[in-house]
Amino acid sequence: MLKLRNYLQDRWIEGEGVQTTLIDPATEREMATASAAGLDLGAALRHAREVGGPALRAMTFAERGALLMAMSRAIHAEREALIDMAMQNGGNTRGDAKFDLDGGTGTIAAYAKIGESLGDTRHWLDGDAETVMGGGSRMLGRHVRVPRRGVAIHINAYNFPAWGMLEKIACSFLAGMPVVTKPSSDTALVAHRIVEILVDSGVLPDGALGLVCGSAGDLLDHVGFQDVIAFTGSAKTGRIISSHPRVLETGARVNIEADSLNAAVLGPDVEVDSETFDLFMRDLVKEMTQKAGQKCTATRRVLATKERIGDVKARLAEELPGIAIGVPGEDRVRMGPVSGPRALADLKEKLAALREVGEIVYGDPDAVEVLGRDGAKGAFVSPLVLEVADARQAAPVHAVECFGPVTTLMPYDGTPEDAAAIVALGEGSLVTSFYSDDRDFSARFIEEVAPYQGRLLWGSQRVAGTAPFPGMVLPGFIHGGPGRAGGGEELGGMRGLELYTQRVAVEGFGPLLDRFFGA
Repeated sequence: MLKLRNYLQDRWIEGEGVQTTLIDPATEREMATASAAGLDLGAALRHAREVGGPALRAMTFAERGALLMAMSRAIHAEREALIDMAMQNGGNTRGDAKFDLDGGTGTIAAYAKIGESLGDTRHWLDGDAETVMGGGSRMLGRHVRVPRRGVAIHINAYNFPAWGMLEKIACSFLAGMPVVTKPSSDTALVAHRIVEILVDSGVLPDGALGLVCGSAGDLLDHVGFQDVIAFTGSAKTGRIISSHPRVLETGARVNIEADSLNAAVLGPDVEVDSETFDLFMRDLVKEMTQKAGQKCTATRRVLATKERIGDVKARLAEELPGIAIGVPGEDRVRMGPVSGPRALADLKEKLAALREVGEIVYGDPDAVEVLGRDGAKGAFVSPLVLEVADARQAAPVHAVECFGPVTTLMPYDGTPEDAAAIVALGEGSLVTSFYSDDRDFSARFIEEVAPYQGRLLWGSQRVAGTAPFPGMVLPGFIHGGPGRAGGGEELGGMRGLELYTQRVAVEGFGPLLDRFFGA
């Protein structure tokens, strides 16, 4: 059986024993093992700081952009083989695997273009020059962003082994900071192969990228004050990372993207036979079933007026049976399994909490028709829709993320204030989508709900033919959210580099500052 090696200090190293066995969640076939036991992770971080950091900082933004573009092309050249791997180790359909992989290479390419546009400089001017003294003084000040002198430790979730890893690397490399990346061991096969491709391509500067496939072990014990930790995963693990004694002692930066109880709101003006209602339903079905609902951006809560709840249920009952469930690669299959037995057990545990306050109105958690299944094997589950009568008396719906093809319908009184107040019960989300052609309703809803969101998507008749779905994380817009969503931010164009840079105010003789910083 394949044993995934770790790539540290510019060499491949096997960990001791077996910490994790990777499986195909559709067939339960064992595919590989992973371990990082016995490795000197402190030495790996020092190597990244001392070798990879200087190598990246010596490059201009344009050169770092060229590096990212070369990486994107090298990965894309192996696209078909990587898609096959994702279908097996992640239980993805081909479409879901493409979504993950193409999202990753596309994001790296987007940041390559940003690097090209910044040109032959190593500094990022943050705003205009400011007068220091006034009265005709030529003493000016500028805010400048420079790369931090540490290493970026990236800890990624199991659901997007390609995109989740590559979007973080894109921002870190362009900022001039080396990376040690830690994918979820359960689905590490794709991330491992991507790093193999990059190493074999010869495009990586020495020390720029490290990979830990097994347990993180004592990795955080070795962080320094110039280091950055970027984590995607559960809020519980995020709290453990943020409160780690070494992290608190050093003040290392931490960015958390965690659980998110995202919502979709149907405006009271939307008629069932309208393009806006069709857009709402398109997005809802997509967000429930893409990657078997295992997305941090998936829609967990659906708000509609009492007059429209029945219409939404009826439409879901029409459309969800068309989402054929089965072993990825089988004809007609549009949804695969969740990522494995542990994910399925966790889903059912969280579902039990939701069922205390809501009723299942579509699907059966214990019975599902599966195409191509071998007996009872595989972590398959039906799409599940619950309904609650009173959103304010259904606390678990706003506190428990059932990470799978599960959503809950709830009524609101038709006012933007009530809709926003119910959404806010989730205490922070990555994205809320709302659908309305009423400008007054929409303007008021945005104002009321915005403080609780990282991103808002406004669906309407005017954009029905061109709107992305809520789960489409674009490199030009921030990905993150307040409160329960972790309080962090990734991407957002140049904003994605802020985590990996230090902003410093430099005061001095204006013309020399301009010349030095290329203003």
